[in-house]
Amino acid sequence: MWNAAVHAEYLHDHSDYGFDVENFRFSWETLKSKRDAYVSHLNRIYRNNLDKAKIQTIHGHARFTSDPEPTVEVNGRKYTAPHILIATGGQPSVLSESEVPGANLGITSDGFFELETLPKRSVIVGAGYIAVELAGILCTLGSKTSLIIRQSGVLRNFDSLISTNCTKELQNAGVDLWKNSQVRSVRKTDRGLEVTLATKDPEKKNEEDKIRTIEEVDCLLWAIGRHPNTSGLNIGEMGVDTDEKGHIIVDEFQNTSRPGIYAVGDVCGRALLTPVAIAAGRKLAHRLFEGKKDSKLDYSCIPTVVFSHPPIGTVGLTEEEAIKSRGKENVKIYRTSFTPMYHAITSRKSQCVMKLVCEGKEEKVGVIGS
Repeated sequence: MWNAAVHAEYLHDHSDYGFDVENFRFSWETLKSKRDAYVSHLNRIYRNNLDKAKIQTIHGHARFTSDPEPTVEVNGRKYTAPHILIATGGQPSVLSESEVPGANLGITSDGFFELETLPKRSVIVGAGYIAVELAGILCTLGSKTSLIIRQSGVLRNFDSLISTNCTKELQNAGVDLWKNSQVRSVRKTDRGLEVTLATKDPEKKNEEDKIRTIEEVDCLLWAIGRHPNTSGLNIGEMGVDTDEKGHIIVDEFQNTSRPGIYAVGDVCGRALLTPVAIAAGRKLAHRLFEGKKDSKLDYSCIPTVVFSHPPIGTVGLTEEEAIKSRGKENVKIYRTSFTPMYHAITSRKSQCVMKLVCEGKEEKVGVIGS
């Protein structure tokens, strides 16, 4: 989907490079069909790999039992093993009807991939990387897009440079950004959804919220975070500890509080990235089955990307994290920004911004860029 949006950006820039590309047309239906076919192809590959490795696949919902040994039950049958790994991932969080009347009229990122047509009018709620990515895709492909955020900028967990620049680039791209706002209610009308917002003025704390409405909305998408898939696992029965959000608590070796039960990936709530879960699982396998007792994943320097427009890449500590952990006197910051050569002759402009965060006497480098 991001690649399709990048193609759309290139097409908009073609005239600046001397190409006549009038009357080009985008087909969401074609893109969805090809994407779905590719995902099905990947699923078959993964299934074939499991079969080739002679790994038994059991379909159903597992739950831990109260048996003395670590045991899971699936479809009425119990399975016991010396090692049980929980890798159930996470799912999008949603608001309840009591929190926001009409909230169930919206979809999540899962529903985004089920959209049969490109919405003419989209509203996305959230300020994290999923909200930013989907807002960029929808807007670039031609949907009139609004992004509702509770504070003044997006990607607040990233370095301040990234947050500021991404917020600016979204607005430059045409995303209608509603800052300091929250959804109060959603109502279905004969012209689409009606989304009512409450907006605060941060400069006037005692002033009442401004109530405004976005009408004729075809797609309301909640991107307000994710939570772990632990509901129904009955992990408390086995003495597996979780935090207040339901994430399974593990040590540096992916051990849970119950011997013989381990957890990796999003269900642990740390570095929510597929390659990280794969790497953690591989390290755990080396430790359990290859005798590498010290095998563990180093979470301290994991690269992260955001498929925004322009894309974002980071590795290492943010400036704020480095100052907090090492002291301001032990941190050096180097910044630069420039217009990429590609945009030197385009009417559409986009800035490349970069920051090096160097910490300690050895000046360990963290890189942040967009």
